[in-house]
Amino acid sequence: MLRIRRILLAIALAAAAATAAAQNEPGRRIAFSGSMGDKALLVIDGQPRTLAPGGTHRGVKLIAVNNGDAQLEVDGRRMVLRIGAEQVSLGDSPRPGSGTQIVLTAGLGGHFTTVGSINGRSVEVLVDTGATTVAMSQADADRLGLNYRNGKRGMAMTANGPVPANLVMLNVVRVGDVDIYNVEALVVPGQMSHILLGNSYLTRFQMKRENDTLTLSKRP
Repeated sequence: MLRIRRILLAIALAAAAATAAAQNEPGRRIAFSGSMGDKALLVIDGQPRTLAPGGTHRGVKLIAVNNGDAQLEVDGRRMVLRIGAEQVSLGDSPRPGSGTQIVLTAGLGGHFTTVGSINGRSVEVLVDTGATTVAMSQADADRLGLNYRNGKRGMAMTANGPVPANLVMLNVVRVGDVDIYNVEALVVPGQMSHILLGNSYLTRFQMKRENDTLTLSKRP
């Protein structure tokens, strides 16, 4: 009888330890590092893994690879990663809207880029203080499911001169754990490497730059 009790106690302690480990385990980190045909080379928690469409590993399912993007489903949530973009951390993010500050570090060329989301879908963004509004390509707008064709029409200035544009309202733009609601954006034709975070977004913050660090503090 004493031996049985010891075995049961050992099982209970092991179960408690496993539960604690699961609760303390950091969120998964996922990056898209390359493709081979329709297959994606993902890095999941530091381990490379090649997945074909429909393949799943540790709750990460590959939907498709298209134009340098990997479309994934993670725990029932759709997201898109670009080749070479910063890895995304999942499973340990704060509650939406709970943050008030974003800290970015300059990358190549002194640009501030990061991964965020628009209306709940993953995007890669670049801070552009010279842009009047958030700006994106029609391809990005289509991927995000924006009904920009029915938006107000106008013109936007680009490096190649004026181009036709459509004005849309973004429900929520999230960077880090900071949510900004009802942000104006312009959708323009042509390709863009990033979605530009222009002043329709940046004026919601107080901005401070020190060397290669940019701090955005949400205005009350």
